[in-house]
This record gives sequence, structure tokens and C-alpha cells, in this order.
Amino acid sequence: MKKINAFRSFYLDTPLVPGRCFDVFSPAEITCDTALFFVHGGGWKAGGRGEYHTIMEVLNDRGILCASTDYRLTGVTALDQLADICESFDRFVTFLKENRRPLKIAVFGTSAGAHLASLLLCGGASICGNAVELQNEWISPVCGILQATPVEFTPWEDIFPWIWQDMQSIAGVPYAADPGVYEKLSLRNYLGKENPVLFFAEAQNEHIFPSEKTWEIVEKHRAWGISSRWKRYRNVEHGFFYALDRWQQREMLDDIVSFIRTGDVTDSGKNEIR
Repeated sequence: MKKINAFRSFYLDTPLVPGRCFDVFSPAEITCDTALFFVHGGGWKAGGRGEYHTIMEVLNDRGILCASTDYRLTGVTALDQLADICESFDRFVTFLKENRRPLKIAVFGTSAGAHLASLLLCGGASICGNAVELQNEWISPVCGILQATPVEFTPWEDIFPWIWQDMQSIAGVPYAADPGVYEKLSLRNYLGKENPVLFFAEAQNEHIFPSEKTWEIVEKHRAWGISSRWKRYRNVEHGFFYALDRWQQREMLDDIVSFIRTGDVTDSGKNEIR
């Protein structure tokens, strides 16, 4: 009889707290030592873990164990959301331990999810201080895949007014009242030689978060000897990787698998790789 993939949901609290939960998709046969942990986007106020289920099923068929987390979307700040994500990540570590799997996890995020994932990747749970309750000693991710990443949380030239409004809303305090909160939410303050390898996947038609800012991070990483990667996908838009209907989406899936397994990305000759 053919083995089938297994799906399971985990909740962080009793009684249940909406948003504080994650799903694990386990392949019938795991062929990759590195598991993949997804963080959805949605402007810090929308979206859900189910948006990656179809992609996780395909990754399961390629032998990759996956998890996808929710986080609270109302009545919280970005630091509260990061705490939710860090606790889900920690409980995923518990799952791996219980199933005698290697404690090697790659983290994927897109848009607002890429922002939160980047802080987890480079800053860890310590950013949240005592707001995080861990079951395990913190396990740093081995690598990250970030798409449409807000690497800066302070205002930049030509920032869209509506995205700046969303950023101030999720920061929990106006920028003028406490710029320090915005510094704490900016990835640049967590960059260093100890960072994991990152792969920035950029859309050619990205219009919200400047793609060149992620290239600057890759340049810094490479100067430190970290072999981070950067790739721009032709004729796609912000947050394009939620399905596998277009060739760019399928190529990005191949890139994720290649990056997790080998540390490199594919070169079809259609897209820009630096």
C-alpha cells in the first residue's frame, strides 16, 4: 500500500487563542534533513497559515517536512506577532525532537511575513524578551528564504502613505512618539557575521518594498563570508508566491528546494541572479 502524507495542527494555548497555532505537513518519506517553516504575509493584519498548504503538499511530495504558522492579527503589535511565531517555531522544534528528526529548520516568509521571519532568523526570540515562553533552548534556523521583504521599519523616501500607516499601526506607537520601537523592528540592527544564509526572492514588479535594500544585505553578508543569494523573477508582482500556476512560481519552488538542499538557486536564464 502506498504511504500517504500526514497533516496535523498544533495549538499553543489552553484554552485556545486564535492565531497562536501552526500546521505540520509530514511527507510519506522524508528525504531532506532540513525542514521548512512558513510565515504568511498580509500587511500584519490579514492572511493565514492555510495559504501555503498547497505548496506544502508539493514540497511533501519532494520529501521536505513543512510547518506553517499563524500569528495574532488584531489587538497586538509586531513584537507580539513575533513572539507568537517564535513560540510556534519552538514547538516545531519539540515536534522534531519527538520524531527524532534533525534540528535543522529553514524559515520562509513573504511581505509582512518576511519582515517577521527576518527578525526571527537574524535576531531570534531574544528580541521579544520575557514575552516568549520556550520549551527548548533556542535553536537558530539554518537558513532563510525571504520574498518581498520590508528590511527597514523607519520611513524611507517615497514610502507609500498607506503602508507607512500600516507599519505605524502594528508598531503600536506613532513613529514621532517612539522611534526606538521602529529601530527594534528594523532588520539592519540584527545583521552580523553570525546570521544564517539568506535567499532574497524579488519580484520584478515589486512596488511596495525596495528590492535594492535586500541586495545591500546580500553584499554585506558576502563581505562577511556568508553566501547569501539574491534573485529577481521576471514579470511578477509583490507577494507572487502563493500558488504554482505560473512558470515563475514553479521556478521559485525549484529554487527553494535547491537552496535548502544545496545552498544555491537554479538558473533558467529567464530571471536575474546576482
